[in-house]
Amino acid sequence: MINFKKVSKVYSKDSVALRDIDLIISSGEFLSVVGHSGAGKSTLIKMILADEHPTEGAVFFESVDIHKLGNKDLTNLRRRIGAVFQDFRLLSNKTAYENIAFAMEAAGKTDEEIASDVPHVLELVDLANKLDHFPHQMSGGEKQRLAIARAIINQPELIIADEPTGNLDPVNAFEVIQILKKINDLGTTVILTTHNRGVIESIGKRVVTMEKGKIIRDDKDGKYII
Repeated sequence: MINFKKVSKVYSKDSVALRDIDLIISSGEFLSVVGHSGAGKSTLIKMILADEHPTEGAVFFESVDIHKLGNKDLTNLRRRIGAVFQDFRLLSNKTAYENIAFAMEAAGKTDEEIASDVPHVLELVDLANKLDHFPHQMSGGEKQRLAIARAIINQPELIIADEPTGNLDPVNAFEVIQILKKINDLGTTVILTTHNRGVIESIGKRVVTMEKGKIIRDDKDGKYII
């Protein structure tokens, strides 16, 4: 599904975010990317979303070079990707229901589809009783589960979760990871960045370890070794 070919990102001679990255992520895979702050994890993610462009090399989504797409095609590609971030990025003036409905409206879904699908996805993330709550009325774990619901509502092929448990306590972090695993079990590819060893051990899937912009390990069985 995703293929990094000899990708480097250089900001200056003293600031190199990625160094000669080769990485293949298969459809349906659950991949965790780990490493200390500054290792290059977020830059790797931004390459897939075309928020950053490589200095050298290319990133492919299926057979398409992401960074050669025009605006319209790039918009269409991003609709195939759901993203979840550490800081939630919810609309503070909208309820849980409205946050998800807004994402559906942006994708051109009908009022009937919204009315049908939003309650279902809120139930999936165990927020069925929070549909009229605003973000400020929700806990950190609930906010992140709402962010996941918004990310999956349009049935993307890929979910990118960039440090989704970074602001959560261990109990809420575990709940969020269980939801991501459930989504993956249903066939969606998941890419998770984290520095939480406990999270990695609870997943037990492929782990890529980064250090100073390089991939230094690629383990199939969920090990976090730094």
